[in-house]
Amino acid sequence: MCFLFESFSGWKSYCEEKSMDLPQSVIEYECVQKSAEKSQILDGLIQAYSVMKDAVKTGLTEEMKSYSGMVNNGAKKVFNHPLAVLSPEFQKLIARALAAKEVNSCMGRVVAAPTAGASGILPGTLVTLQEIHGLEDEKLVEGLLVAAGIGLIIEQKASLAGAVGGCQAETGSAAAMASGAIVYCLGGSIDQVFTAVAVTIQCMLGLVCDPVAGLVEVPCVVRNASAAAIAFSSAQIALANVNAVIPVDECIDAMGEIGASMESRYKETALGGLAATLTGQSIAQQVLIQDIEILPDEELPE
Repeated sequence: MCFLFESFSGWKSYCEEKSMDLPQSVIEYECVQKSAEKSQILDGLIQAYSVMKDAVKTGLTEEMKSYSGMVNNGAKKVFNHPLAVLSPEFQKLIARALAAKEVNSCMGRVVAAPTAGASGILPGTLVTLQEIHGLEDEKLVEGLLVAAGIGLIIEQKASLAGAVGGCQAETGSAAAMASGAIVYCLGGSIDQVFTAVAVTIQCMLGLVCDPVAGLVEVPCVVRNASAAAIAFSSAQIALANVNAVIPVDECIDAMGEIGASMESRYKETALGGLAATLTGQSIAQQVLIQDIEILPDEELPE
């Protein structure tokens, strides 16, 4: 038997009854679901975190220009800019989240955590957290287990897909996963971890999915950066024992309700929001023309 991650309240009760911490309960679940040994689960997560770190490094050191041209080395520009708005650490956080997501947009290797469209958030937050606090990789792996448990519950109670719940389901879920992982890695309690999730979701409710030209580039890349910042602010709030007021399970229920009632043009269809602006439509037409031009003659539309 293992906990099936149906609710946060149930997750807390299970851990208390079994005298487990949050990562242990997720490992137990993964071992049962995948018929795997604990060592295999941990090795897989160490590899995943290595890929995350590589994505951050790649995005900050290699050429990152997407086929559409909408992504053009933005992470490096932020990372190397001489003026830090808040602090060098904040500047690095934003740059790293941008970097990993730009790697995805440029067809590089990333970890979909929980989706490719939100693939910059956990790498940006965890790499920065590790640098600031001098944490070992093993602690970050425990944080990833906590993030996985959070994602499992959100998936069951709401959605992780922009096509189902809007961008709140993608970058919102990833930010919630990151925020909970941050709190855990810094020694927070179960209640504080769940408060971080609740606050993060409250901050990102209703965010639409409106990719320009149907590509996961604009506004997706910059939303990864802003979501990383929200993850840290929510973690700071939770660690100070500020009351989220609305329980985390109810926050996720609200997220699911909003996603279900959201019109289809705001759910990854590129028919509304920024995708429907004059500039967005112009870019979409340019991308379409480029796609037609590179097709072999036999594949050209009549």
